[in-house]
Amino acid sequence: MSSNYRNFRNNVPWLILFLEAVFIVLFYFLSSDDGAPISSIYPAFQDVNQMVIFGLGFFLTFLKRYGFSSTGFNLLIIALGVQCFMLIEGLLVFFLLSENEDSLTRITKATMSMTSVVISTGAVLGKANPVQLILMTVVEIIVFRMSRWINTTFLEVPGDIGMMHVHLFGAYFGLAVSSRFSEPSPRSEKNASTPKSDLLSMLGTLFLWVFWPSFNSVLVVQEKSKAICNTYFALAVSAVTSFVLSVLTTKDGKFRMTHIHHAVLAGGVAVGYTAKSIEYPWIAMILGLLAGVIAILGSYCIQRCFNPALKIHDTSGVHFIFGLPGVLGALAQVVLFLINNWPTLPSLGYLVTIGIGAFCLTISAALITGLITGFILNLKLFKTTPVSKYFEDQFYWEFPHLAVGF
Repeated sequence: MSSNYRNFRNNVPWLILFLEAVFIVLFYFLSSDDGAPISSIYPAFQDVNQMVIFGLGFFLTFLKRYGFSSTGFNLLIIALGVQCFMLIEGLLVFFLLSENEDSLTRITKATMSMTSVVISTGAVLGKANPVQLILMTVVEIIVFRMSRWINTTFLEVPGDIGMMHVHLFGAYFGLAVSSRFSEPSPRSEKNASTPKSDLLSMLGTLFLWVFWPSFNSVLVVQEKSKAICNTYFALAVSAVTSFVLSVLTTKDGKFRMTHIHHAVLAGGVAVGYTAKSIEYPWIAMILGLLAGVIAILGSYCIQRCFNPALKIHDTSGVHFIFGLPGVLGALAQVVLFLINNWPTLPSLGYLVTIGIGAFCLTISAALITGLITGFILNLKLFKTTPVSKYFEDQFYWEFPHLAVGF
């Protein structure tokens, strides 16, 4: 065990210092002070920042022995990932002569893009060590930004809709990476929650629920009010649906916290693609209802059939919390576009193909690069965490009050 601790101590600090030094040097050459006013977007940026750091950080604290790592590593990878994203944006501006946005808008997009990485870490939560998480962050943020660039440049997907692919990319990238990690023992006591850890996780869920309308509307230029209202209605219905299905699907007819935790956000994920274009609230409400149903029923089917067959262990259930509602939202966008533009039939088929191709490209890029990344991360070079130390804070954090054991 002592050798593992020495390796951890020798690798992590130097990797972080190396990346930070590279970031500082590159910022010196690529960044500029635009001096743009910030009053219009700063409140929404605050909401998104709280979602990603506080909301998602506590959202992942449901494991009873992995709370320090869930919140601490989340902050670490977000701080590094945002800097990495800003550099990628600077390189795109420099080499491709793309539009140079003000710094706060770019930081907001970087923070939103990091949602993809945090979702992916949920799939390997408790299994990946800090070195693996940092490398996964750098790779994923680069690939996600490039997939967005392809969608917006060649498929002409609007920038705000392209950002909503963050849920799809994060879920399927994380699943692909997770497939390369060893599965934990099904009898492991550490891969479980306690009432206290479930309560902390639900606190993060509530923060995400409250601020999700800002996430779906922050990049919307026109119809921002419509995007906010439709997101709220979809979230409200998915929350109500989660309570209904929780009672109906439990043997004792009681609410189950894991069901609420899984499904209340599904409506916000699904409506993200169409929030600004839905004309009537009842459409958003139907979308929230379907998303809630998919999240809860999907958890039963995926955990019992899909994951065991493919030998995938999805620690946080990102597939049915973010992945399946994201697929629903992408398909709903195509269907609503088809209905609203039916008179323009000659060009409609091409536009529908473009819409379907955009989210298929996102999923394909996530799966392929996720598999490659998972294979690389499990090389001995990166000191793979032994299965016996999965889901355990004490492998990384100091607990002075514990003499022995945990």
